[in-house]
Amino acid sequence: MIASIHHRVLAATATLVLLASVHAAPVTDPAYADDLAKWRTKADASLTRERGWLSIVTRDELGPGTYRIGSAPDNQVVLPKGLAPAHLGTIVVSDGKARLTLAKGEKMRTVTKEPDDAEEFTARDLVTGASRLEWVTSGRLSLQFVKREDGKIVVRAADRDSPRRKTFAGRLWYEPKADFKVPAKFVPTTQGATIPIANVRGEISYEKVAGTLEFAVNGQKMSLDALDDDGNLFIIFRDGTSNSTTYPPGRFLFIEKPKDGTWVVDFNKAYNPPCAFSAYTTCPLPPPQNWLKGEVSAGEKYAGRKS
Repeated sequence: MIASIHHRVLAATATLVLLASVHAAPVTDPAYADDLAKWRTKADASLTRERGWLSIVTRDELGPGTYRIGSAPDNQVVLPKGLAPAHLGTIVVSDGKARLTLAKGEKMRTVTKEPDDAEEFTARDLVTGASRLEWVTSGRLSLQFVKREDGKIVVRAADRDSPRRKTFAGRLWYEPKADFKVPAKFVPTTQGATIPIANVRGEISYEKVAGTLEFAVNGQKMSLDALDDDGNLFIIFRDGTSNSTTYPPGRFLFIEKPKDGTWVVDFNKAYNPPCAFSAYTTCPLPPPQNWLKGEVSAGEKYAGRKS
């Protein structure tokens, strides 16, 4: 979701203050309410889709070397029993690349938008670049290979029939509130500027920052640093509700670049990172300048559900 680059660091923005939103006005615009409901339905679907976060069942980090993969306990990459054969094949990691060679008689295929474009294989170099992530599949099992910044390869396994995927009751949301959708001024930063972003593993990367959004909620001025996402903005933040009703580490907010030049911050679309639902991912944490002191009681709540 965010691409790491290095060198320059953006200075922290001013301290953020936000009033509690106990008396925030409900949304009364039918068109907006309908649009928000559709957006939230898509947010649910992002979790429950095939190979979505609720289908992930294992995660392994591999350095250079050769690894056996399968459901038998003598493999280095052990998959759940019944999801894969005892010995599916071998993974060779070298120079930041991964090659999957299947055992005799085993076949997998690539996952493509058009089923007719899928390729069946018995051995394949897997795409591990940040710009394109490739899944391969056979039956219930899908595998994804991702290259980390340190050169290690992360292998995730997904189960199409994961019980969590099939029984997911849906995300939990605050009722939409008009006071949490506000116009904003976007102040771009010097091209190439970065800010340090930590993740849940304690690792630090330097991410390209697009600029700062300045706006007001309930009469209080505030600002948030926003990362660049192909011209759109990606924000990682936390607030006072993180200690009670929302995900403790923080939440995400994606803002599309406006066609008319007017930026809008809509906390009704604040959503939880994958780590709120799956133990098999690594999520970025909000930088200190994006810690809101008050409560943003809008967007997605947290019920403690995690695999």
